[in-house]
Amino acid sequence: MAERKGVPTMKDVAREAGVALGTVSKVVNGIPVGEEYRKRVEEAIEKLDYRVSSYARGLRSSRTFTVAVMVPNLVSPFFSGLVNAINRELTARKYRMIFYATDYDPQQEQELVRMAEQQKVDGIICLSYNPDLKVSDGVTLISIDRYFGPRIPCVASDNYGGGRLAAEKLIENGCRNLAFLRVGSRLTNEPNKRKDGFVSACEALEVPYTLKIIDDGTPFTAFVDFLHEHFHEGRLEFDGIFCVTDSLAYLIRKELGRMGVKVPEDVQIVGYDGVKYFGDLDYTCSTIVQPVEEIARTCVEMALSGENSSMPSLVCLPVTYASGGTTRA
Repeated sequence: MAERKGVPTMKDVAREAGVALGTVSKVVNGIPVGEEYRKRVEEAIEKLDYRVSSYARGLRSSRTFTVAVMVPNLVSPFFSGLVNAINRELTARKYRMIFYATDYDPQQEQELVRMAEQQKVDGIICLSYNPDLKVSDGVTLISIDRYFGPRIPCVASDNYGGGRLAAEKLIENGCRNLAFLRVGSRLTNEPNKRKDGFVSACEALEVPYTLKIIDDGTPFTAFVDFLHEHFHEGRLEFDGIFCVTDSLAYLIRKELGRMGVKVPEDVQIVGYDGVKYFGDLDYTCSTIVQPVEEIARTCVEMALSGENSSMPSLVCLPVTYASGGTTRA
């Protein structure tokens, strides 16, 4: 019968490396030691398969090495991709993620923030729909897409630039009458700027446009009615449509198909987000691509810095355009 061994300890590592216990502690915690000692300790750690206790590490540094992440759900491909990217960034830094799905409920968001604070997380990253969200002093909260004020940093893609880029691409591809379709929250947030950028480009290039904006919870039939109101003798008045999300672009494309309108032959569509089939294959439509990896990296770095006072109140990251079959080019 094989001898059963216990979990190796820091003392075992010190004994194997032939160094003092304090030397092992310094190496484990990233404190500089002589190169020969560091190498001996690292070799002993690998040989013994020693695992650093995150609990003990937390006691020494007054940290829990956990970060709470809150988004409305994981059904949306954009939300799930964002959470996955944040988790990778945290894992690379040996942090754990506590995930909460808020289902767009402002009261639940506030309760989840309280729960995260009680667990003494080292930071909170959230995409919130609560304009009055309250966070205790001393807790680092990083907001995605919603600007709360100078005390809470916000990370977002360049929504204004993205809206402008969408209009410019449609016009570049020959469109001469555009529509902007949006469903979203009444709250003031960064994605609202997509409309401003779109309008700015249309007016600068003197191309006519029509806006159709509905609130969250409004039936999709509002868009169906809008399309049919602008459909005459088998033709749609618009030859280019910018949808504020890729999910909306998908639904609009299906409805146009039922109407006998071909995409991109009769009308071209650009969405926003950069969603791909199955998460990593082709784009679901021509789209303005949000830099998800960079958003995640920025949020994690800011959440772990613990220095709200020195952070910018808004970090705006550049977007790109990708052709995905719903435009001619």
